[in-house]
Amino acid sequence: MKVTHLNCSDISGGAARAAYRIHHALRQQGIDSRMCVANAQAGDWTVMGPQSKWSKALSKLRPLLGALCSKSLSSGNSTFNSLAILPSNRSKNLNASDSGVIHLHWVNDEMMSISDIARLNKPIVWTLHDMWAFSGAEHYPEHQRWQEGYTKENRPDSERGLDVNRWVWQRKRKHWQRPFHIVTPSHWLADCVRKSVLMGDWPLTVIPNAIDTEKWSPVDKALARQLLHLPEDVPLLLFGAIGGVSDFRKGFDLLQASLLHLQGLMPDLELLVLGQLAPKHPQGFGFPMHYTGHLHDDVSLRLFYSAADAIVVPSRQDNLPNAGVESLACGTPVIAFDTCGLPDIVRHKHSGYLARAFDIEDLAWGIQWVMQDEKRNDELSQNARTDAVARFSYSIVADQYSRLYQSLVSSV
Repeated sequence: MKVTHLNCSDISGGAARAAYRIHHALRQQGIDSRMCVANAQAGDWTVMGPQSKWSKALSKLRPLLGALCSKSLSSGNSTFNSLAILPSNRSKNLNASDSGVIHLHWVNDEMMSISDIARLNKPIVWTLHDMWAFSGAEHYPEHQRWQEGYTKENRPDSERGLDVNRWVWQRKRKHWQRPFHIVTPSHWLADCVRKSVLMGDWPLTVIPNAIDTEKWSPVDKALARQLLHLPEDVPLLLFGAIGGVSDFRKGFDLLQASLLHLQGLMPDLELLVLGQLAPKHPQGFGFPMHYTGHLHDDVSLRLFYSAADAIVVPSRQDNLPNAGVESLACGTPVIAFDTCGLPDIVRHKHSGYLARAFDIEDLAWGIQWVMQDEKRNDELSQNARTDAVARFSYSIVADQYSRLYQSLVSSV
């Protein structure tokens, strides 16, 4: 069986990394998987990207043109928006290929238009990495229009000008007459799909993102700290969202408020901020801060996960964040709010702690509970690693996708 994955990039961004891992998990299981991207960075022969200078230039121009068009939307929603209006020949090429299944991932930044996707005539699997597929132009809508249908009457007062979200949603409803098989990495996103007007009755399967648990494994904590020049005798709490300090959805402000409750209770605590440069005017958190800057290699990420006693993922809204799965694989307990896709990662008081949603005092208590008892922390660490291997390893995830592909091909 031949499968072609489509994603805007191969390794740049969370969705890209998730898609790339699924692709290689399948290859390890003997499936003829390949990946088609608009921005190839990995130097991987199994990934097909633009070849000519013209096609490379066009791939860089398309997201700029899309962003220019989307400026017609004036909205209080600060999250990313995609119109998916620029035509391409991708559907024509894919239909003419020998692929038995087309597997869509994050195909935004004008990689494919809404009508391009509709023209695909092969079995389609679409793994959702956010809410865009069943919303308007928004990737994380701040309203319920995706559940009600986008009408003139339910447009948020904060939006002005052309109702681009309604226009994009109507185009999806018009063109996507044939249901695709939707995959969500988390049960939360699956519930969202079921509640949506656009895809509520489409076939749906929950399959988690994959991680290579042989490559992502614990490094001795003392050695990791020594290599990273981090203090060896203090509890280190990791905050692991790329650019998370400035992203409202990632909840850094909730973590900041939670840390106030720990002052005096964990006086030797230090915070490690992964994927963020030190700001020009650092805010006071009451604890020493270590900023890693932007990291792009898995070896460094693995070392930082292993160096920490725990990672906190204080997101208000997240699907199945890579940082949480990577942490489990490295044996690092995860502390998070009991919301969205985070319960799909953390087993409460087994591999970490799930605080009541957005309760900063309970989050503070969870940090204490996970980190202050060394024996408990060691047990949580062992459980985290065991969970990662049992639930997210390449063979486990690839087997689920393989069975899904077989069912789709056999039904054609």
